[in-house]
Amino acid sequence: MLLPPTDSNAEVIEILDYKLVYCNGVCPRRYRVYKADSMLGLVFEHLTHWSNEIDNQQYAEPLNAVVALDDFLKAASLAKASDENIAA
Repeated sequence: MLLPPTDSNAEVIEILDYKLVYCNGVCPRRYRVYKADSMLGLVFEHLTHWSNEIDNQQYAEPLNAVVALDDFLKAASLAKASDENIAA
């Protein structure tokens, strides 16, 4: 069962502006990443590192994996907006 980050039974890790909510898994453990009320994507906690769903990098800290995911999504939305402007 996927609990929202506001549920009192949810396992939540709060890091700066982000909330990581445990989904499932043992190794890696999977967390949904939220910024404000929006879900950004998934990060994975391995025994020795963290990763996210968009690159093949290994990060020592969960915040680094989350920020890389957020940066990717920002860059992708800018690229999409630029493509739409070019098409117009």
